[in-house]
Amino acid sequence: MKLSALKIAPILALSLLLGGCAGMPGMSGGDETKDGAPVTEGGQDGMANGAQTSGAMEGGAWSGSPLENPDSLLYTKTIYFDYDIDEVRADYRDVVTAHGDYLAANPSITVTVEGHADERGSREYNIALGERRANSIKRLLMAQGAAESQIITISYGEERPATMGSGETSWELNRRAEFVY
Repeated sequence: MKLSALKIAPILALSLLLGGCAGMPGMSGGDETKDGAPVTEGGQDGMANGAQTSGAMEGGAWSGSPLENPDSLLYTKTIYFDYDIDEVRADYRDVVTAHGDYLAANPSITVTVEGHADERGSREYNIALGERRANSIKRLLMAQGAAESQIITISYGEERPATMGSGETSWELNRRAEFVY
């Protein structure tokens, strides 16, 4: 009797589990919309029913971290460089300036600026180039009012490529500095 009860127990538990799922709201296949909002099919205008998918659709302000706002310059955390150059490109100066302003306004926040290089050149040269790139960004951040103690610089040289490969497309993506908050 003991052995047959041990064999029946898993079957009984499984049948109770499966039987219990049929009674869950939304699982029976019926029209049970008492507790939830109506669901519209894709392509239908949910706005006519008062549905809203984003605060941005009605001009709502971003309420999260400014670093995560896709419409903010702070969202860009990778700065790309030209070949064998450590000067911040003109198309990224506004991004670096925005990060500097953010740090100046938030003195308790620190950032690590990681410098990188592509695979060309010796390991030692690329470590030095990554360091020069990180320090170039650090100087611009400090010019915006960020404190030196808020900025940590590190160089990975060619050791942490963004993408693998030996071509101009890969090299362009690997010549960079990254903000890590």
